[in-house]
Amino acid sequence: MRIKYSHIIKNLVIAFAMTLFFNCENNFSDVQKVGVLQNQPIGEAENIDLKYTEFLDDTVRLKANLISPKLLDYSNRDFSFSEFPDGIELKVYDDDGKMTTITSRYAIFYSDTDIIDLRGNVRIATHQKDTLFTEQLYYNEKLEWVFTNEPWLFKRAIGPLHGIGFDSDKDFKNFQMLEMGGDFELDN
Repeated sequence: MRIKYSHIIKNLVIAFAMTLFFNCENNFSDVQKVGVLQNQPIGEAENIDLKYTEFLDDTVRLKANLISPKLLDYSNRDFSFSEFPDGIELKVYDDDGKMTTITSRYAIFYSDTDIIDLRGNVRIATHQKDTLFTEQLYYNEKLEWVFTNEPWLFKRAIGPLHGIGFDSDKDFKNFQMLEMGGDFELDN
């Protein structure tokens, strides 16, 4: 009877070990997340000064310069994003080297959708001294389109415009206002 009892225990231990062995998976993405909380950024940077350049006709042209006190990288999430909790200053240069400056107190970039969400005292100042002010502005990088549903003020040389909500291309040439007011020049 003693042999039969040890045989049963041996079979149970083998069955338990086999169950553990076949239930283990080698999932590299899960292994990478060990020690990283899902709600914490995977990376953090301070005093960002990022320059985007293009090499054309044997010359290097500065196209954009992003300056920010802090960047938090949440690429470890299923819907990844980069957050700029202390705001940004973005200088964008056209082909003639003319600069447009974009500032906000907070920004977030959703890499899966290429949408940039600017919040808090958003200001876009062109080289022509035209300036747009609003509290929130979205930019779709794929479509090169800006839009907001918030109140806005557009100061320009021929008179200010204001309203609530607009859509526009990045150069403000195809500008569609939802509710508007201000001084207008109409061509008949």
